[in-house]
Amino acid sequence: MRTDTAGLFERIPALLPPGSKPAATADVKRLYSVIEGGPGNRPGVRRYSMLYANTVRVSRALSLDEVLAILESDLALYVAERAPRRIFVHAGVVGWEGQAILIPGSTLSGKTSLVSALLRAGATYYSDEYAVLDERGRVHPFPRPLSIREKEGALSVKRAAVEFGARTGTKPIPVGLVAVTSYKEGARFRPRRLSEGRGILELLANTVPVRRRPKTALATLGRAVREVPILKGVRGEADDAAKALLERLSAHLGSASQVE
Repeated sequence: MRTDTAGLFERIPALLPPGSKPAATADVKRLYSVIEGGPGNRPGVRRYSMLYANTVRVSRALSLDEVLAILESDLALYVAERAPRRIFVHAGVVGWEGQAILIPGSTLSGKTSLVSALLRAGATYYSDEYAVLDERGRVHPFPRPLSIREKEGALSVKRAAVEFGARTGTKPIPVGLVAVTSYKEGARFRPRRLSEGRGILELLANTVPVRRRPKTALATLGRAVREVPILKGVRGEADDAAKALLERLSAHLGSASQVE
């Protein structure tokens, strides 16, 4: 990471993926360069702030905050694509009774509002962006602040899980339920249960390194959702859907314990 403004380095640590540590080697695979804009040489003229990844320009904007937001997103995606011992899935994740609820989906699919509702209902926060799976299919925390868009077209506002009265998970947990859902105004949440195969296909559509490591991704997802309820359906209000999901997971865990 390099920049032409020394003060910017104070802002960089908050943009790094959770769990980041200083590297033990000087080998650089991706070099980010941030150039801060500002007033130009002529009155009324401003210079753009810019972001480069190696020699490729990734972003150019008058707002430095906008450029830094792109840096945060691009860096996380780079890690998600190339993490050697993890499979990253675009998904919100919460914990409930020691099990994870995965909500796969792309940006603007409504997963953040559903994660927020689950936190208000007492769930533990794991991630608003990626489900990070190890080779056993367990979900690890990726607890960046939630990105809340208060109005359409506006930059996201960062909110910590504690603002929703929620705790943040610290240990990997198994997947207990997968909810494939998106918001539709006025809809009632009546999801149907998918087969394991169909559910894995839904997750694969949101799996970041699927083209780089398809066999590993498929095997990891298979272990993660084995004998796990996978639900699909549109939802209306997030609070109603959150309550239904927690009840379904609790019922599933209760029936599983009776069988044992």
